[in-house]
Amino acid sequence: MSRSTDRLHLALAAEHAAVFAYGVIGAHLTGDELAWARAADLAHRQQRDAVADLITTAGATPAPAAPAYQLPSPVTDRAGALALGVQVETRAAAVWRSALGELSGTAREVALDALVGSAVRGAQWRSVSEPGKAPTVAWPGS
Repeated sequence: MSRSTDRLHLALAAEHAAVFAYGVIGAHLTGDELAWARAADLAHRQQRDAVADLITTAGATPAPAAPAYQLPSPVTDRAGALALGVQVETRAAAVWRSALGELSGTAREVALDALVGSAVRGAQWRSVSEPGKAPTVAWPGS
């Protein structure tokens, strides 16, 4: 398997985990924040499908999602859900950023779109979970 396909498999795993996490996140939010979680879930589902297609095009088999994923900490309230949103997007950005150097063509475009999307969503979650702090980071995914 090539290094680019390896990176795509890591990205697929991150997208599967993000979709799982957003099911937990959304259970603890209401209003605009719930709408953000739903939009993020949809974005990660679309990224998951795009990367699975890239893996298939490369002649490999995309791994299915695990039945469940270990969250970094229990999520029992809004604050925990917001913190998990930040963590999910930070991790996804890191995986996609690390993939960029190994990818080219359409795969690189997919990775860049995913990185930018995670950076924007991460800033959105930071803006409500860490009021008073800058919601952006200098190098998303670092």
